Amino acid sequence: MSKETERQRWQRNFADLLQELRVAQTGVQILFAFLLTLPFSNGFTRTSGFQKDVYIVALLSAAAATAMIISPVAFHRALFRQGRKPELVRFAHRMASGGLAFMLISMVSAVLLITDFVLDRGVALVLSGITGLWFLTFWVFLPFARRNWGEDDVDDEDDDRASLPGD
Repeated sequence: MSKETERQRWQRNFADLLQELRVAQTGVQILFAFLLTLPFSNGFTRTSGFQKDVYIVALLSAAAATAMIISPVAFHRALFRQGRKPELVRFAHRMASGGLAFMLISMVSAVLLITDFVLDRGVALVLSGITGLWFLTFWVFLPFARRNWGEDDVDDEDDDRASLPGD
């Protein structure tokens, strides 16, 4: 069985990253669209100063997330056919990570805005804190805690392949 070349690995990494960005991009665009229309709804005039401040944080962080998550496309266009895939993958990784961070801020801010509008502020703050921890659990804590998942399995597979006749 042949190993992939370094160029093929960068191509695969970029393709994998683009698939991940498609999921994140859809989510952040829907959130951003919702936030863009919110001030034009009838109930928005009843928001407090605090809620308007939270709205601005949610809106601007959704805009930042959108820009960062879509930026690898523009970067790819600028570097197209220049053989700079490693730079592109590293840049796209940083933009995806930053975009997810801004998306987390926007999601938690949106939850705070809505819960503060319909519930007591203390309850809204607790629910928003729980929401933030929930996102951090699945987006940060678990992925970093499980970074080495399957490494032993991969080594075992390589050993098994090396011992197979005809390979």
